[in-house]
Amino acid sequence: MDELRVVGRKIKKSFSGRTIFSDVSFELACHEGLGVVGKNGAGKSTLAKIVAALLSPTDGTIDVEVSGEKVAQWRRHEFVGFVAPYLQLYEEFSAWENLDIFRRIRGLPISDKHILSLLERVGLALWKADTVRTYSSGMKQRLKYASALLHQPPLLILDEPRSNLDSEGIEIINEIMEQQVDRGILVVATNEKEDLQSCQQIIDLEIYA
Repeated sequence: MDELRVVGRKIKKSFSGRTIFSDVSFELACHEGLGVVGKNGAGKSTLAKIVAALLSPTDGTIDVEVSGEKVAQWRRHEFVGFVAPYLQLYEEFSAWENLDIFRRIRGLPISDKHILSLLERVGLALWKADTVRTYSSGMKQRLKYASALLHQPPLLILDEPRSNLDSEGIEIINEIMEQQVDRGILVVATNEKEDLQSCQQIIDLEIYA
């Protein structure tokens, strides 16, 4: 989606009167990655949520544009995939059932074959029928990636992308990040230098505190 753009202008976020960051601006086009870094408490997860339209900024704007037209905030989920270690899954259901539920909730016209291909991509095909409560934390993290990629989002936002993952899982995620930049836009909130290999731009939030 070469016509995709993400534009942040003078973004500020405060909680209980305390400013976390302010005056953060950036512009991303297709085939670009943005890394968001900073010490603990600098607001990396907060900025990721603002870009994903899960939080509103205290001041400033964040726009997702397609062919020069702004995407309404209530529609942004159609264009965004979001992965974070604190996201919840339906643990009483299997991996397959989780993805089927997400498919139905979002009204996505995708096939069973597509779901299986995603589970294979993240290395969970052999456990697709097992309930998620039996999964390790790393397997749950992989399933969150499959969920985020279900609708092939042009904008993928990752908060602490390698959280709970073993070396094999990290390799899978590195490949996902590379492929995302090939086809769309990537935003990564992290303190791991290895996560920034696909990022052409870096924002250090400590500068904006």
